Amino acid sequence: MDSRAPAGTAAPSQPADPRSVRRAAWAGLIGTALEQYDFVIYGTASALVFSELFFPGVSPAAGLLASFSTYAVGFAARPLGGLFFSRLGDRLGRKWVLVTTLLLMGGSTLAIGLLPTFDQVGLLAPVLLLLCRCLQGLGAGAEQAGGATLLTETAAPGRRGRLAALVMTGAALGTAFGAVAWVLAQLLPEDQLMSWGWRLVFASSLLVTVAALILRRRLAESPVFQEIQQQEAEPRRPVAEVFRRGRRPLLLVFLMNVGASAQSYTYQVFMASYLVSSVGVDAELVPKVLLIGALCGGVAAAGFGALSDRFGRKPVYATIMGALVLLPGPSFIALSTGSTTAIVVVIVLGFILACHGGVGVQMSYFPELFGTRYRYAGVTLGREFSSVLGGGVAPLLCTALVAAFAGSWIPVAIYMSAVALISFVATLRSPETLNRNLTSADDA
Repeated sequence: MDSRAPAGTAAPSQPADPRSVRRAAWAGLIGTALEQYDFVIYGTASALVFSELFFPGVSPAAGLLASFSTYAVGFAARPLGGLFFSRLGDRLGRKWVLVTTLLLMGGSTLAIGLLPTFDQVGLLAPVLLLLCRCLQGLGAGAEQAGGATLLTETAAPGRRGRLAALVMTGAALGTAFGAVAWVLAQLLPEDQLMSWGWRLVFASSLLVTVAALILRRRLAESPVFQEIQQQEAEPRRPVAEVFRRGRRPLLLVFLMNVGASAQSYTYQVFMASYLVSSVGVDAELVPKVLLIGALCGGVAAAGFGALSDRFGRKPVYATIMGALVLLPGPSFIALSTGSTTAIVVVIVLGFILACHGGVGVQMSYFPELFGTRYRYAGVTLGREFSSVLGGGVAPLLCTALVAAFAGSWIPVAIYMSAVALISFVATLRSPETLNRNLTSADDA
């Protein structure tokens, strides 16, 4: 065992064969790419077109707030999806849930592209948009946690960090694909973009859904879950077990993720509208900058995951969270210059640290915090409930703060630093989990 493994842990169980590891890695990467693609194209549409298509007749600020409200609803639905699917994931297996949530997310995104607009059906249009967004959130509620749990349980000790981080490399690819889709859509004349161009962006998710489905149908269950099944040790009520026996790691995951989630979706979603409405940047620049940020973030996720295998989860994640406490103020000062170079640097740093680097470490860190009885449920519930208060609220709250304080970015920067500080302190209070025995029923 690695010398950094927590004291008192037993020898790790035998990992799956290399073919199963490769399949799990590709399935996690592609599936999370779909989830992120769905969320990015929705978030970008919220910033660029949805206020006019589904909330016309109000001021631009009110339309933007309404668009981001539907975006936040998707995050509010994620814990409900997590409650439902994580229970099945700890009882029936990780693979079954990952296939089901994939179809739910992909189908909901395709349906958004087919919706009538406000001019066509009136108030029914935003209601249907809200419904589709809820279904998106239900499917996403167990997606990343499922991929992270499966990869962490499948990989050999010493390689869990870099392999589980591929989930966030997939998320980066999803962001990149979403940015490319909007770059291509914005090549259309304005009237064509607003009539049918935006629909093609959402319909394109069908291609990613089919590719991910093919890969996930060939998945094998993780060796850890198979061992639990053989021992008949899986809990009948994993969600109840989390709240009864796993409250401490659940609280740690909640607090460690809330700051990362808030900053992640601030950089990915709010910054797009802020650059256009407050800084005066050309809207066509936004998807291009997001594309560069996503590509850099994907590399960072793999890199930080590998670093956590070498130096430990806790020091790497704490360093990232500490940097995010200090980053917001200088970021907004740089953005306010309107310099394209400064904007690219800020967004790239945000993607490297908040969007993908820190979350890349989470993909192995969080599953290692929980024992075998309720690992899937614990990771899912901790991440998704914190995502509601973090990522789901962040774009809406930041937009409201800018409107309330006459366009000032200072309250937004204070908010971003404060939530990152919460995660930083929680990380300092968490245990090191590197290479712990995942077949143990006890929490780290």
